[in-house]
Amino acid sequence: MNVLLLGAGMQGRAALHDLVRSEAVTRVVAADRDLDALRAHVNARGYGARVACAAFDAADEGSVHRLVAGGHDVVIDLLPAPFVGAVATAAVDHGVHLVNTFYVTPELRALAARAEARSVTLLPELGLDPGIDLVLLGDAVRRFDEVTGIVCYGAGLPEPAAADNPLRYKISWNFEGVLRSYHRPGRLVRDGVVVEFGDTDQFRPAFVHEIAIEGFGPLEAFANGDALQYVRLLGLDESKLTKAGRYALRYPGHSAFWRVVATLGLLDDGTVEVDGVRVDRRRFLARALEPRLQYGDDERDVVILRVEADGVRDGVMRHVVHQVIDRRDLETGLTAMSRTVGYAASIGAQMIGSGLIGKRGLLSPVTDVPYAPFADALAARGIETTTTDLPVNRTG
Repeated sequence: MNVLLLGAGMQGRAALHDLVRSEAVTRVVAADRDLDALRAHVNARGYGARVACAAFDAADEGSVHRLVAGGHDVVIDLLPAPFVGAVATAAVDHGVHLVNTFYVTPELRALAARAEARSVTLLPELGLDPGIDLVLLGDAVRRFDEVTGIVCYGAGLPEPAAADNPLRYKISWNFEGVLRSYHRPGRLVRDGVVVEFGDTDQFRPAFVHEIAIEGFGPLEAFANGDALQYVRLLGLDESKLTKAGRYALRYPGHSAFWRVVATLGLLDDGTVEVDGVRVDRRRFLARALEPRLQYGDDERDVVILRVEADGVRDGVMRHVVHQVIDRRDLETGLTAMSRTVGYAASIGAQMIGSGLIGKRGLLSPVTDVPYAPFADALAARGIETTTTDLPVNRTG
């Protein structure tokens, strides 16, 4: 199959590394705004003739259309979020399947019927979060006759030996994006009741708990976003759930620090005036902290993804846990964050190109990415999923 890869940043380079190693992929066209940097990377990796490099301006729709129309089977879109609609439109117009890592946008929903009519697959939300988590959640809930609870935990943090600054945190993806996620409202289900929290509340003790992860000790889990969107994606009835939550994991002390920062308004939207210049709060905070939160060449980031589901199967209460832990590959330099995002998108594209995913139109990883072959593909890349599926001890 021929694959067009749009975007050669950290996740794009991981996807490119995976595509080049696949026997099913005959040719890759990698496109990025910085052609010189892309060519230098391809040459340094020794990818050879299997990779063609192209320069393009994502803001120029004509440039996007010309690239997508180049005889590809699948396009992997790893560009920034504002270009989702333009790339998807070009894919449908030219009859090319599409994978991206973003939540479904209104533009994608509007394209769904035309994509199906043109026999085009649109597969968004296939990165890490969203992505791998949705595939795992889909499998977990399908194990039950009735689901009573779902909880999802996600983390991108330094391995213990590299957690050597006051925050015990380092940057493995866009730090402004992290700070935006630290200032947003959300919902969860607790004891059968929907609980809402405001955009400065997620670090309050009422929304923070500890969970033990082997090899890391106790980690803090703080509420992160709207868990009910997962409930809808999974086709569950929230009125029948005793719990539903979406949590980020960090080392102890993280929530107390960021609660102070958020309460003081340093994560608020908008700008403040400094010596006559308007300064964005979050952008300033990100730029000020970024130099102090970088990984060394010999340090590893860790991705932790844990999905828990409770319910009834054959009249018995059971508890299912899927867990993925990945670490930076120091040989390739690829971070765990870029591996899990880029490899997931590459696997999805190859599943479509090989016919393993044959459904057309707008798809979801929850229902349309087959769990077993997807998990096997991750494992073949050194990203293992561990699973427990046990009856609940009601007395214990």
